[in-house]
Amino acid sequence: MRIIYVMLIVLASALNCSAQGTGLNSAYLKYIKQYSGLAVEQMKLYRIPASITLAQGLIESGAGQSELARNGNNHFGIKCHDWQGRKVYHDDDLVGECFRAYDNVRQSYEDHSLFLVKGRRYRSLFSLSINDYRGWARGLKAAGYATNPSYAEILIRIIEQYRLHDFDKGKVHHRRPIGTDEEDFNVLVCNGTPYVVVRSGDTFRTISDMTGVSVRRLAKYNEMPKNSVLKQGTPIYLQKKPKRASKAYRGKYHEVRVGESMHSIAQLYAMRVETLYKINCLSPDYGIKAGDKLRIR
Repeated sequence: MRIIYVMLIVLASALNCSAQGTGLNSAYLKYIKQYSGLAVEQMKLYRIPASITLAQGLIESGAGQSELARNGNNHFGIKCHDWQGRKVYHDDDLVGECFRAYDNVRQSYEDHSLFLVKGRRYRSLFSLSINDYRGWARGLKAAGYATNPSYAEILIRIIEQYRLHDFDKGKVHHRRPIGTDEEDFNVLVCNGTPYVVVRSGDTFRTISDMTGVSVRRLAKYNEMPKNSVLKQGTPIYLQKKPKRASKAYRGKYHEVRVGESMHSIAQLYAMRVETLYKINCLSPDYGIKAGDKLRIR
């Protein structure tokens, strides 16, 4: 992929300059801040390291500035093979090649996950630890995701220089802005619903003060008591959640993990708890257990 090859050269050059003391690239930091929530969410859904997703997004989209990213919201350079959706055409290995186009960046991140999950050549990657970003990087190169011989090394360098491996622990924020005492406070979107990620020490009151949404409404939208103790790293929605998960999850199931509840699963997909019980034909007093498979759409 000629375009991606050029981007890799530019990225490698920028990383070398950073290593020599010119500081971290502001375009990369902006991209990481903007899309780290999506990467962590995809990791929780599909067990693809968030560090790998972010590093690939940086490389393949030129930190969100490539023509494909700007015109088609395509952040991972995925072409039109077996694609029935919107398309854009761009010169790559050949003139006027067909690339997948999306309505928003979230769809690109979701499709990237599904591209890896469904691809036979990537199957062995899912036997690796979610913390083994080096193994994932080398596995992606070996499986042919990119033709550049240095692809794995560049992924690893980006991950380590920008501490993207911190996100593999489920953290959405890993860096404090220079000159401030507070972590970043981003508004993200899931299933068409804006949300923020709980920081250390956050309460409904602190989130209300930052967003302008009343404590009463925050508690109602998130189906929680107003005095709830909020768990760091979890989503808090700023509007009423849709009844069901996104259409992208039609026919899919969520396998319950240790420590999850019906509420935490509903929060993950930005859907209502009542609907989660209803579509699974469960009574409100049913106690889910690890290994249960729940319909989410």
